[in-house]
Amino acid sequence: MIIDAHTHIFPDRIAEKTITYLAGKANISPHSDGTRDGLLSRLSEAGADIALNLPVLTDPAQFDSVNRFAEELNTEFSKSKRGILSFAGIHPHCDNIDEKMEWIKAHGFLGVKIHPDYQETFIDDERYIRILECAKENDLIVTAHSGVDGGYPGLPVRCTPERALKVIKKVNHPKFILAHLGANEMTDASVRMLCGENVYFDTAYVLRYISAEDFRLILKKHGEDRILFASDSPWSSIKDDADIIRSFALPKDTEEKIFSKNAEALLGL
Repeated sequence: MIIDAHTHIFPDRIAEKTITYLAGKANISPHSDGTRDGLLSRLSEAGADIALNLPVLTDPAQFDSVNRFAEELNTEFSKSKRGILSFAGIHPHCDNIDEKMEWIKAHGFLGVKIHPDYQETFIDDERYIRILECAKENDLIVTAHSGVDGGYPGLPVRCTPERALKVIKKVNHPKFILAHLGANEMTDASVRMLCGENVYFDTAYVLRYISAEDFRLILKKHGEDRILFASDSPWSSIKDDADIIRSFALPKDTEEKIFSKNAEALLGL
C-alpha cells in the first residue's frame, strides 16, 4: 500500500489557471494538471492507493469555498479504500481561530494545512501557535510547509528549522508534520535542529535532490516511525518519488512504514 501524504488539487474551473500561475511563479513544470481526475490518474500510474490533498488558503476569505471543495472530496471518497482524502485549510489571519478549528473537527476533517510563505506569516507567530494549540485540543493533524519556497526568491524563509523548533517546544503537538523532510533546501539545519524532536517529516518534493546517505542519516537520527512518503503532486511525480524510495534499498519493514504504515497510524485509517 502507498499513501501520498502531500498533494494539491483544485476545482476544475480554476485548476488550469492556478497551476499555470503557480508554475510560473516558482519556475517549475507540473507533473499533473492539478485536477481531481489528474491526481487519480497519477495515483494509478504509481500503483498508489490514497492521496492526501492539502489545501492552502492565501486569503482568510477563502475559508468557506476551499473547505467546501475539500468536504466534497471527502464525501465522494468516504466509502472507498482508494482515492483522495482531504485536509481542511486555515489562514492565520482568519477571525475566530478557535471556532473555525472546532468547525473543521466537527465536519470530519483529520487535519489542516498551513503555508507560512503563501500566508505571509512566520511559523512562530502567535496566530500559528494558536492554530497548533487548537489542533492539539481537537486532535487534528497540522501539516506546515517548511524551508525555502521557490515562489519567493530572495525573501525571508518564514518557516526555518530554528523557528519551527520554537513552535515544537512551545506547543508539543504530537500530530505536527513539517513538509519537505523538515525544511526544503535546508537539510543540514533540519538534521541538526529537528531530528529527534516531536514532529513528523514528509518527503514532499525533496527526494529528487537528497542522497541515499542523507536520507538514511535522517532515518537514523529522527526515527523511521516519523517519516511519511509524499510527493507534493503536481510539483513532483508520485511514481518517480516512490521509485526513489525503493532505490534506497531500505529494509522492507522500514519501506512499508514510510509508504503507508506511519500514515495509516497517524490518520487512523
